[in-house]
Amino acid sequence: MDGRAPRGVWVASSFFVLSGLVEIGATVYETRPLAFWPLWDAFFRGALHFFLAWGLWRRIAFCRSVAMVYCLAMLTTYSVVLAMALLHAPVAFPDSVKVQSLLQVPSCALLLPYLRSPRASQLFPRPLFGP
Repeated sequence: MDGRAPRGVWVASSFFVLSGLVEIGATVYETRPLAFWPLWDAFFRGALHFFLAWGLWRRIAFCRSVAMVYCLAMLTTYSVVLAMALLHAPVAFPDSVKVQSLLQVPSCALLLPYLRSPRASQLFPRPLFGP
């Protein structure tokens, strides 16, 4: 092995870093005037994505499990939101929700089968605690 991370590891990690940045950016974009508490909340919601990306990069098996649950939840939630927005449901969705759904739905639809694969099981062998 040449020391580089396998493609699946860096793709999954990159997705969660991008999701964290979009989470923070969307809140900054929608919060006018800028206020401390919404930005504080956005920072920590984004930080959770960053910690998950770090855990995937370190190939921690628990993080793979959390990423699978995250993908299932995002597919369910944002698919409904996106469908309602496209069908012009009588509900006002912020632009940030629409943008996040356009990122999350296709990305999670591609990432979930990979995370469930036997190959991913081999790539994420490390326990949460211990060596």
